[in-house]
Amino acid sequence: MAKYYHITTYGCQMNVHESEKIAGMLSELGYEACGKIEDCDIAVFNTCCIRENAENHAFGNIGMLKKLKAAKRDMIIAVGGCLTQQMGKAENLHEKFPYVDVIFGTHNLNNFKELILKKQKSKKSVIEIKDSEGEIYEGEKPFRTSYPNAWINITYGCNNFCSYCIVPYVRGRERSRRSENIIAEAKELIANGYKEITLLGQNVNSYANGTEDLSFPELLKSIAAIDGKFRLRFMTSHPKDFSEELAQVIAENPKICNAVHLPAQSGSDTILKAMNRKYTSAEYKAKTELLRRYVPDCAITTDLIVGFPGESEQDFKDTLNLVETVGFTSAFTFVYSKREGTVAAKMPNQVPEDVSKARIMELIKLVNSKTREQSAQYVGKTVEVLCEGFDDKKQMYLGRDEHGRMVYFPNGKNVVGEFLNVKISSANGISLMGDITDG
Repeated sequence: MAKYYHITTYGCQMNVHESEKIAGMLSELGYEACGKIEDCDIAVFNTCCIRENAENHAFGNIGMLKKLKAAKRDMIIAVGGCLTQQMGKAENLHEKFPYVDVIFGTHNLNNFKELILKKQKSKKSVIEIKDSEGEIYEGEKPFRTSYPNAWINITYGCNNFCSYCIVPYVRGRERSRRSENIIAEAKELIANGYKEITLLGQNVNSYANGTEDLSFPELLKSIAAIDGKFRLRFMTSHPKDFSEELAQVIAENPKICNAVHLPAQSGSDTILKAMNRKYTSAEYKAKTELLRRYVPDCAITTDLIVGFPGESEQDFKDTLNLVETVGFTSAFTFVYSKREGTVAAKMPNQVPEDVSKARIMELIKLVNSKTREQSAQYVGKTVEVLCEGFDDKKQMYLGRDEHGRMVYFPNGKNVVGEFLNVKISSANGISLMGDITDG
């Protein structure tokens, strides 16, 4: 009889890729993926705690399984990720949801399979949270679910300790994989037909710092030299470490997408200092000017936080000014989320909720207007699109150009995984519509 698993993932692409690793381990145990959590034998929640709403969402979904667990006593419920790695959260989770069978932290991911086997032999819950991140494990066999895209971790953890961020506390200090292992993984993916590779790390720019291994620009150059037609992306870049050498490598290697995610977080020097970001707004703008000097058409995306403790009206206006000046292709915008255990959580002058809400709405309105302006410039042009899938609601195929802009287009046959020339006929906010053309 077939056995099934279902994984619910919260948070960023790094979590998505870690869920692929969990899926790979479950596949080795003989389980198959299923679309409905009600039909599975193992339900896994890969959690995120970067923002409060992600944490609350996870708790809500876990709570909804109480009746299902009562009806399916042999079902295993496992919860892992950043949420459980926080001090005291695993115990709190076990107390609140005693029917959860396996609780594991970010540093226990590599032995997830052993935890499942341990639970199958015991009636007791299995709770394992390592305090130390330990060594990097290179034997993973992820069950990749995002063809034609694939993700490769190049670093784990973070050394920056931004005052608002919980990541260094739940993922540990920064560790880099050996370049030969990363390059070998990229070669294997390209040989297996993957068309877009994204290198992942909390701060890819500091890859291999303090070692004799390749620098990040050298690593990019080595992967871009692999034979075959494919795209190469990376995220996330910390502005303080973004270098002229990196800009030059992007310009000189056509396989590296002319698109960089460069989180600014704020346009106010006062707030940037309080955030411990280690750059000023002028220095950030200088990095974007440097990048566009080498790559004039580079799409720059960013992250922006409003309502950080002590943020004044002028600080917020400085962020609006940054958006006006840089001309971001798009931006992920957030209201500051207080995370216990971080420096910012203890800061005075927490911004009232109504003020933060008003500011985020104004910021979103400005960002969206800039995005629409840039989208409109696509109309009438032909762009190369990598087809990523089919949208059932629109009944159209979809894919992105190298700048990350989503494009929808009709076609009579399956073209997922193909590079296509699409002439843009209309623009709708961040997305575009068009038709396949010969050139």
